Amino acid sequence: MSAVNITNVAVLDNPAPFLSPFQFEISYECLAALKDDLEWKITYVGSAEDETYDQLLESVFVGPVNVGKYRFVLQADPPEPSKIREEDIIGVTVLLLTCSYAGQEFIRVGYYVNNDYDDEQLKEEPPQKVLLDRVQRNILADKPRVTKFPINFHPENNDNGEQVPASPDHDNGEQAPASPDRAAEVNFQGEDPNASPTKCNVQCPQT
Repeated sequence: MSAVNITNVAVLDNPAPFLSPFQFEISYECLAALKDDLEWKITYVGSAEDETYDQLLESVFVGPVNVGKYRFVLQADPPEPSKIREEDIIGVTVLLLTCSYAGQEFIRVGYYVNNDYDDEQLKEEPPQKVLLDRVQRNILADKPRVTKFPINFHPENNDNGEQVPASPDHDNGEQAPASPDRAAEVNFQGEDPNASPTKCNVQCPQT
């Protein structure tokens, strides 16, 4: 059983201009106290064909991880346009929100992101060079794809340091592809066994 369960993720300020920060309000519960902090990451997939264009937008460690329910807002800067191919800026891509413990990723939430111009004429007759200040970002917040991985939340109790074997409910603990389409969809409410207490630069409020 997971020591941390995500109960809800709310995408804030959406839709928004392409160059505005990302904001996620994350709610989670911790069922057992953990020794180390949780690591949260936000990754922007710059190209569906080449993962070298992926950009890590934010990585924060949150703690202490005590028993209880928590909520915090995770913010990340937008992707650097110069690191995205011009032809990949407009269109649909993927944003990944992940959480790890002791270097082990145990949950991945993938969102489709649609980038398009905010003007119908620009949509019908797009300029040769992308006008970034006219591009609007829309995260499909109501259709997240959630993949869970079995990990050992208490490696200090394992003499040989090995991870626990994958349970029948998981795909042998393998990493899922970047596309949310290829990950198992899970409802946050009720049966999702993956979340955590957190402190993102400041102590997260306990609910």
